[in-house]
Amino acid sequence: MTTTLATPRATTDPVFAERYRAIASRDRRFDGQFITAVSSTGIYCRPSCPARTPKPENVTFYLTSAAAHEAGYRACKRCLPEAVPGTPSWDLGHDLSARAMRLVADGVVDREGVDGLAAHLGYSPRHVHRVLVAELGAGPVALARALRAQTARALLTGTDLRLADVAFAAGFGSVRQFNDTITEVFDTTPGELRRRARRDRPALPLRGSGGHVPDGPGVVGDDGGTTAVLDLTLPLREPFDARGVFAFLAARAVDGVEVADLAGPVLSYARTLALPHGPGAFRATYGPPPGRAHGTARFHVELELTSVADLPAAIARVRRLFDLDADPTAVDAALAADPALAASVRADPGIRVPGAVDATEILVRALVGQQISVAAARTHLSRLAVALGRPFASRFGPTLLFPTPAQLAEGGADHVRGPARRTAAILGVARALADGSLALSSADDPAAQRAALEAMPGVGPWTSGYVAMRVLHDPDVLLDGDLALRAGAAALGLPDDRRTLTAHAERWAPWRSYAAMHLWRAAAPRPSSAPTKETP
Repeated sequence: MTTTLATPRATTDPVFAERYRAIASRDRRFDGQFITAVSSTGIYCRPSCPARTPKPENVTFYLTSAAAHEAGYRACKRCLPEAVPGTPSWDLGHDLSARAMRLVADGVVDREGVDGLAAHLGYSPRHVHRVLVAELGAGPVALARALRAQTARALLTGTDLRLADVAFAAGFGSVRQFNDTITEVFDTTPGELRRRARRDRPALPLRGSGGHVPDGPGVVGDDGGTTAVLDLTLPLREPFDARGVFAFLAARAVDGVEVADLAGPVLSYARTLALPHGPGAFRATYGPPPGRAHGTARFHVELELTSVADLPAAIARVRRLFDLDADPTAVDAALAADPALAASVRADPGIRVPGAVDATEILVRALVGQQISVAAARTHLSRLAVALGRPFASRFGPTLLFPTPAQLAEGGADHVRGPARRTAAILGVARALADGSLALSSADDPAAQRAALEAMPGVGPWTSGYVAMRVLHDPDVLLDGDLALRAGAAALGLPDDRRTLTAHAERWAPWRSYAAMHLWRAAAPRPSSAPTKETP
């Protein structure tokens, strides 16, 4: 990722010119991809801000709101630049800054500090700070502060949570710090920010926040603790192939861990989560708002959290699971240029590559699903969950947490079924994850992760590629040895032999993971005469 702090104030610079055209046309496709700071007003905006287009000489572009904060700008009250989808390059990139941003979004800086962030990345704190300032315009502390401000804004405008509870849910260390940051970033107090939002729309309720909100009972978890329940709407970029991604998750839903409902105009998917401060769950829905059958569809998420401090981590994982920060316009334009994919892109615009809420779970799913059908893998995984998963009764339907590596290592020998080599691989990986000799996260270096995985007995390129696609969200993976993918290629009139397909797929770079989703979808209606591997 090579973007400087600010582009020159001259339209002769091609990057500046492109971004200036985007703000002049108020193009929503660029929301979240950069920030527009205006020196004559001292504010920063999203690209689609409806205000008058500023003069080029007054404009500075930043990649992050944190960089704009550091430069002394405050957020626009009209366009609310914090309420936009995430930056696609952070979601898809694999350089140090992109990997760091994933950890910041997951709350690592708040939980473990800059030293903890640097330890996860394998560099010194000083080097991480230097790279982030150079690439994104702000260091890790400023980036985490900006994320806290964004989370607080969402809670203030979307819930009835007490202001003090908003402060700690967003990750602030004190109410005073919360008040000072909101005032500095949004040029208004937290209370006024909430009142202004309520003039436009009613707030959604938050219930059960440790007994602080009296309008509903708390949810009692299996440890007897009260769980906060929050309702939020998450932004995304259209088009959004909602039915495709919800159907993908429904087809692989593990009994007890996940529950999906694809009937009716509102799609629903719920599952449990293992979060840093304790277990939780969420239910995501996509469709018109309640009582408005023909209203504009929205992505709505309800969360159950043992601790409100896990809110940023939970939201980050939901966004990655549903690929909400993708740039569908760029993906569709590139893939539609191939005549073999053009019809599929027209039929399913905005296709997504589902991510992961837990890296180790995806690895176990991949190993269990090798050389068997999706349905068979689901059956095996459901049996493992029932036998080894920890109970967690969610009001959304799920009743179990997916087994941890430690649980699989301890009790998996009695419940893992299948060929001896695959069983040994699953148990070996579980033991390595449990004792720390193998580590896995969404912020891993891709080459290092693949090397570490393929060094494990029974783990080959298909499995490491599957994990890269789901966990690292690598946009350019093509599992060319996958039988279902090759069947889909044949259905679309593409070559289905491995070598020729791989050569043809070079034209899809850097979006081969998204192209693979089109191929798998083309294969889905066709009954297979032989079992295939689980596909992303």
